[in-house]
Amino acid sequence: MAYDEVLAERVQELLEKTDAVVAKKMFGGLVFTVRGNTAVGVVGDDLLVRVGPDSTPRALAQPGARPYEFRGRVSKGWVLVSGEVLDDVLDDWLELGREAAAELPPK
Repeated sequence: MAYDEVLAERVQELLEKTDAVVAKKMFGGLVFTVRGNTAVGVVGDDLLVRVGPDSTPRALAQPGARPYEFRGRVSKGWVLVSGEVLDDVLDDWLELGREAAAELPPK
C-alpha cells in the first residue's frame, strides 16, 4: 500500500523539531520511531498513532479516529486517524504518539 508522502514529510518535520526520529517502512506504510519505539506512522492517507492501552478509549472518541486493524486483528494501543481531520489536530496526535513511545524503554 502506498502512503501519503506529503503527510509523511509533515510528520517527519514536526517530530524532528523535538526528537531524533528514524523513518522505517512497516505496516504497509512509513513509521517514525523515537528512541527506537514506533510513535506514529503514515498508512495510506491516515495517521497511525501509538496511544497506549489505557488511552485507547479516549483516543477513539476523537473525530476521525478508529481502531487499527492489521491482518484482521485489532491492535491494542494503536489508532488510525483519518487524513481528512489532520489539518488542525496533527500536532496533538503526534504529541500523543510521542508520549506513548517515551513511556517505553529505549530500544
